[in-house]
Amino acid sequence: MRPVTFLIFSLYANFLLSLGAVTFTDVTSEIGLDFKHTDGRSGRFYFLEELGSGAAFFDYDNDNDLDIYFVNSSNLPGHNSAKRPINQLYQNDGRGKFTDVTLQAGVGDLGYGVGCCVGDYNNDGYLDLYVTNYGNNVLYQNNGNGTFADVTDQANVGDSRWGSGCAFADYDNDGDLDLYVANYVQFDFEKHKTCRFNDVETYCQPQDFQGESDLLYQNNGNGTFTDVTQEAGVYNSRGRGLGVVWGDYDNDKDPDIYVANDTNDNYLYQNNGHGKFTNVAFYAGVALGENGEMGSGMGTDFGDFNNDGFLDLIVTNFQDEVAILYKNEGNGFFSDITYISGMGEKTLSTLGWGTAFFDYDNDGDKDLFIANGHVCDNINQIYPEKTYPQTNQLFENLGNEVFREVATFIGSDSHQKASSRGATFGDYDNDGDIDILITNSNRKAQFLRNDGGNQKNWIKVQIIGETSNRSGVGTRVEVTCKDLVQIAEVKSGASYLCQNDFILHFGLDGYDAIDKIIATFANGSICEIKQVSVNQTIQIFESGKSKTL
Repeated sequence: MRPVTFLIFSLYANFLLSLGAVTFTDVTSEIGLDFKHTDGRSGRFYFLEELGSGAAFFDYDNDNDLDIYFVNSSNLPGHNSAKRPINQLYQNDGRGKFTDVTLQAGVGDLGYGVGCCVGDYNNDGYLDLYVTNYGNNVLYQNNGNGTFADVTDQANVGDSRWGSGCAFADYDNDGDLDLYVANYVQFDFEKHKTCRFNDVETYCQPQDFQGESDLLYQNNGNGTFTDVTQEAGVYNSRGRGLGVVWGDYDNDKDPDIYVANDTNDNYLYQNNGHGKFTNVAFYAGVALGENGEMGSGMGTDFGDFNNDGFLDLIVTNFQDEVAILYKNEGNGFFSDITYISGMGEKTLSTLGWGTAFFDYDNDGDKDLFIANGHVCDNINQIYPEKTYPQTNQLFENLGNEVFREVATFIGSDSHQKASSRGATFGDYDNDGDIDILITNSNRKAQFLRNDGGNQKNWIKVQIIGETSNRSGVGTRVEVTCKDLVQIAEVKSGASYLCQNDFILHFGLDGYDAIDKIIATFANGSICEIKQVSVNQTIQIFESGKSKTL
């Protein structure tokens, strides 16, 4: 950004802040991020090129600030990059700058990358990294000294199909993290065919490809995993899985799984508590759209947007569909409130991917973000009114189960449309508000810094498991400020192909004291802390101890 242009936008941002507004400022170049996604397209319209890739916010070096991992794709037949695409790890220096440490850390996978997720699978206090590929997936074990080791073969998690979303969780409550991996479709270069629409060559449809079953790996507690997909009841070869999220939707103290499938019914696997799951998506009302139509499920997230103590659900879909907002009724059923909430009309014309429930303005309720972008870079030749790059959307929670689209993006690049894919969320500068990292297909990533979201009070909670899994995944945290009661769960993997920060963030509006924080760990143990000060990060240990960071 030119100095004069940057000055103008800085002055405008400061003016909005003086009015109490929250803005998101594009600081990608300023903070040292230069990652560019490459999908290898050569004009041959390989179906593989459409998905884009994900990213992760995680503190790999335990220095209490968020680092960033980007997943990249690779060259395809007919395309040769000047520089071979590689996944990249950026280290946060704690002063607002990032440095590429990929080679030193040993995480520069060269495969055709898709998604990633994070979790401390071996309970050694350092976060490990799993990467999905078209081809062999990779598990990187964190060595605790700034480097990682590829332990895929030893751990038995190197599936060679087309992996997409992934997420760790302790589904059997034995104290270590298991792993769910979504798979997309069966694709073979040798069987590639030409597809046309309105006499224009373009990508084939997902329905032209056979789906693949997802995978559930059980952690054996000795550094290895066992494929338990069949016996656990989550085998289904019809799926074209993309987004994956774990969450205890029925409040029975074990994690359930929601899978967003592309042009197929979505899955809600209810955890029966005996190592088995049952797909209850049709029964619960979250398999299809409001009129019984199959959607093109992309990204998904669990979050309690109305503060009633039950996790609600969002799933993004294709253009001319809508991003579906499901309200959890608390009795095992969900209601589709997409149009009632104001989300329907606003998301009908966009193609959505990454998404999350998060409180961008710290007013005590969860807002929604959706990353948008078409899959066909020549879509305007087929439908002149449609575009490949699209505008991302932020929806403010107004209460009473109503959302309003707001425009808060500042900076020249923020106003340029892109074909976005992944979106991940976390407080990279530790100032008490949530920032957004966006991956774009075949283009540079975009980092949006939240400016002004911390004008209202907040609390961040980091969970440390001891007999339960060390990274606290699955722990439910309840924060009470008089009549404002909020819940959130520590999650591995969500949105679309992405990993959000493990530290939970709660906006507290104007409350200047917290009556109590209750943490219910994955194994059922409960820790309660009373009379907590606001505007700080607090660590809560399973043993009952707590400390301020």
